[in-house]
Amino acid sequence: MAPTVVEYLTKRLKDIGITDVFGVPGDFSFALNDAVDNDPGMRWIGCCNELNAAYAADGYARIKGRAALCTTYGVGELSALCGVAGSFTEHLPVVHLVGMPSVSTQRARRIVHHTLGDGSFEAYVRMTEPVVAASAVLTPENAACQIERCLEAAVTRNRPVYIALPQDYADVPLAGEPVCAPEAPRSDPGTLAAAVAAVAERLDAAGSAVVLAGYLIARLGLREVAKALLARTGLPFATMFMDKTALDETLPGYIGLYDGRIMNPEVRDFVEGCDCVLNLGALWSDFNTGAFTAKIDPSRMIAVMQHETRVGHATFKDVEMRDVMEGLAKAVSPKPVTVAGPKGLGEPKGAPGDPISPDSLYPRFERFLREGDIVVAETGTISMGLGFARMPAGAEFFNQTLWGAIGWATPAAFGAAMAAPNRRTLLFTGEGAHQMTVQELGQFGRYGLAPVVFCLNNDGYLIERLLCKDPKSSYNDLAPWHYAQLPAAFGMPDWYCAKASTNAQLDAAMAAAATQRSGAYIEVVMDRMAASPLAQKLGESIRTLYGGH
Repeated sequence: MAPTVVEYLTKRLKDIGITDVFGVPGDFSFALNDAVDNDPGMRWIGCCNELNAAYAADGYARIKGRAALCTTYGVGELSALCGVAGSFTEHLPVVHLVGMPSVSTQRARRIVHHTLGDGSFEAYVRMTEPVVAASAVLTPENAACQIERCLEAAVTRNRPVYIALPQDYADVPLAGEPVCAPEAPRSDPGTLAAAVAAVAERLDAAGSAVVLAGYLIARLGLREVAKALLARTGLPFATMFMDKTALDETLPGYIGLYDGRIMNPEVRDFVEGCDCVLNLGALWSDFNTGAFTAKIDPSRMIAVMQHETRVGHATFKDVEMRDVMEGLAKAVSPKPVTVAGPKGLGEPKGAPGDPISPDSLYPRFERFLREGDIVVAETGTISMGLGFARMPAGAEFFNQTLWGAIGWATPAAFGAAMAAPNRRTLLFTGEGAHQMTVQELGQFGRYGLAPVVFCLNNDGYLIERLLCKDPKSSYNDLAPWHYAQLPAAFGMPDWYCAKASTNAQLDAAMAAAATQRSGAYIEVVMDRMAASPLAQKLGESIRTLYGGH
């Protein structure tokens, strides 16, 4: 007997390794909700709202490689759309499942809830088109083909996809034959050979060269391939902000974070002084390049990206990043260079009784890190302060650098912790972003997770104060919450909680948090304009770049 549409959909999700589904239930999506909840091989992970669910799926996909999100029609899917767009910009394959009104309702053009009241049911799928790699509305006739097409797009292009299922089609048997998933994209052999030869020739001819290790290395599962290439060539490597921990920062040859003219002049001078820069999957965005202050002659740049390679002004299409990197590991002559590793943040400053300042706070954060930690840092000043902290072996640093939606980190940290509950998850957030999505804090307790949360309370939106014309503008102010009391309010009375405004209080709180079996939450109080050097300089550059004040 043929499987039903929803049975085939859940089977194929499990086949590609997706067993957890984040979401919020709804009447149009009950068939999907029930299919997941009743399947012993799957787990429904309920979230507080659809936006949080999308952010949680984003965080989960950063650890596991792919994720699933389920919402109801209209109000649910549009609430999640901002999070899905973030996953699209940052190359994360999230399968967005949407429950739709029945086909009979759609054909009759009935005016039902969650619609625009015009009898049309196609508007929302069109709204998602710019931020997904593929979309489909399933029927018994097309499901076998369309499910494969969408999952193939998610896996091979590392982007979200949208799959909608009318509620009355879920339990209907497939009318079409199940088909095998299409093969992953393959490099054109001739173009691949020419690309590898061109890159190898350029690198071999260069007197000096450096690698920029980009985020696509991690997204595409190419860390071991990249390590083999570096070991073969002996080339040093740097990362940019979005790419932090794309490769382990304890590997030999790591020289630190390259941020254009903003910070780290010794790294900037080394990178920009090399005859050749091999960019392995890094994106040339504003925050990644120190507000476009990175100055590398395009003729000296080699860019190996997901589906193409650029050598100077020449472009080789239809070559896969893995194939090019594996070819280079065999073709490039060794070019060993001895370099000094990054210095890290140094010793914490200030006396025990002094108020907490950036130069006392961030070095303490760096010392708190352990091997294998998952570090989720909110968009804003707190992630910028952590950017130059040296990560221990196996630790991963996550920030939503390109999409930059404040509020992302709290639910993303929950998703990451669900993906790897045996690793320690650290959430670093500012209180402004925290207020946006704070409900998801309760999910850590619900699922027995024990993160360490640092909430930086600087009395408002500090990153906006640094960027706007008048830092005292009322739109940067916030309601004054009692942050250290939030875990108890959200159902975790056993968590260790503390509020610190001096260095001594912070030291005591961090020492206690490090030994907890349950979660820990530390509110860190700082002056409203106390920002790290990177945040200050980036703010100045961004204001200038975008016609600031």
